[in-house]
Amino acid sequence: MIAGRKRVLDVLVWVGIGIVFLVVLFPPFMLFLTSIKTNVDALKYPPVWIFRPVASNYREIFRLIPFGHYLFNSLIVALVSTFIALSVGSLAAYGLARFRFKRSKDLSFWILSIRMTPPVAAAIPIFIIMRTLHLLDTYLALILAYCTFNIPFSVWLLRGFFQEIPREIEESAMVDGCSPFAAFWKISIPLIAPGIAATGIFTFIFSWNEFLFALILTGSRAQTVPVALTGFIRETGIMWSHMAAAGVLAMVPMVVFTALVQKNLVKGLTMGAIK
Repeated sequence: MIAGRKRVLDVLVWVGIGIVFLVVLFPPFMLFLTSIKTNVDALKYPPVWIFRPVASNYREIFRLIPFGHYLFNSLIVALVSTFIALSVGSLAAYGLARFRFKRSKDLSFWILSIRMTPPVAAAIPIFIIMRTLHLLDTYLALILAYCTFNIPFSVWLLRGFFQEIPREIEESAMVDGCSPFAAFWKISIPLIAPGIAATGIFTFIFSWNEFLFALILTGSRAQTVPVALTGFIRETGIMWSHMAAAGVLAMVPMVVFTALVQKNLVKGLTMGAIK
């Protein structure tokens, strides 16, 4: 009787897992399916499931727009802004987690409030600042704009990871001759490596997918992929197949980046810092 109930429970669990996978994987599956259709098949309603697949969309997106250049721009901006967010964020998070000083709680809440600010509220001030500094349509403008949101996010995630490390471990290292910075670099950073990986993935994805600042701060030179996709909206209509092909290629760097740090990501998500 108990074995029968356990078998039924296992079946229900697997059915639930299957439904979740279907819901999660259906959008990228439809995106890929559309990318190998002709524009005529892509516009048919109801959608056609049996058609002759074509690969020409993937070739034509590089001919219609400088898509490779936009992919390179996205990669540079996302990687550099993620690196800066993790570097500055880890130092700030360590300070907030380890040291108590006047107004430290207020400072922590202020940092969090920056991340809670809607991007549209900061769009015009940041545009005016970048225009005054003559930084429009440059990598630096986007990197600085993304850092204003990614650094507070990194600080709050990494602060939780640092708080979980017993202070006694660092104190033991300092008794053995480590300086405070060496204890931070050689002891604390390796211990929270999974947390850094998880934070890095989130900040990279935020930077890669960001649209609003990329739209208002860039032109033709520093334009990124999310804005470049609007190039397939023409006066004659939307080129759905080409836009889908570009979307599939835009997913590749994120999938590769996530796969490279997947092991640390799972550890980071189970450390309890992300609630």
